[in-house]
Amino acid sequence: MNESYIKIYSILMSVFVVTLVLTNIIGTKIFLLFDQSLPNGLFGTPLALTAGIITYPITFLVTDVTSEIFGKARASLMVIVGFFCSLLSLIIISIVLRLTPSEVWLTGTPYSTLDEMVLAFNTVFTLPGVLIFASMTAYLVAQLIDVNIFHMIKKVTNSRYLWLRNNVSTMISQLIDTIIVNTIFLGFGMGLSFDIVYKIIIANYLVKIIFAAIDTPIVYLIVNFIKKKYPSFSYDK
Repeated sequence: MNESYIKIYSILMSVFVVTLVLTNIIGTKIFLLFDQSLPNGLFGTPLALTAGIITYPITFLVTDVTSEIFGKARASLMVIVGFFCSLLSLIIISIVLRLTPSEVWLTGTPYSTLDEMVLAFNTVFTLPGVLIFASMTAYLVAQLIDVNIFHMIKKVTNSRYLWLRNNVSTMISQLIDTIIVNTIFLGFGMGLSFDIVYKIIIANYLVKIIFAAIDTPIVYLIVNFIKKKYPSFSYDK
């Protein structure tokens, strides 16, 4: 296999895994969008989003580029590797949370006591079990669906219309991801009523649709750059 071929795939795999793991870490922060600009939020309720919405769409962009350049098998492999790397990071974080802290840890920090420092650390890295289950389930299902729809459309259109398969596959898979995460975490985990949950699902999905539209020209740029720089690649096998 061509060394440049391996290099490009390795770069995409690295970006994918780092972004996915980072999403799990920052995803615990929830922020409000449009709470000031719209009198009643969106759909009559403040639009609450997790910080992971900033990074998670990047993973779909990377899988679509990988699907287009390297094919279904390698894109699916990327999804599986990402799943196990996420699991590994969560296991390591769980181990670290159980380590006995030292007073030396306070050196150079704004915290006055070790308990404050431990509380701050645990607040950032302790993830609710139901959230982990929801995000991991949604991730695996949605990403594999994204890859399969992408290649189904590619086959039907005879490899034309990259914009179509990029958008349709991402929009469908993101809808599934949004429904699974919010239903499990907000509905079953936090006990919110369906009336609130479905509004949050719709609001979050609309934001993800915007991201999907924005990433289309980026997908074109990356795919065209790789194909132009490495014209000898045997693409999509």
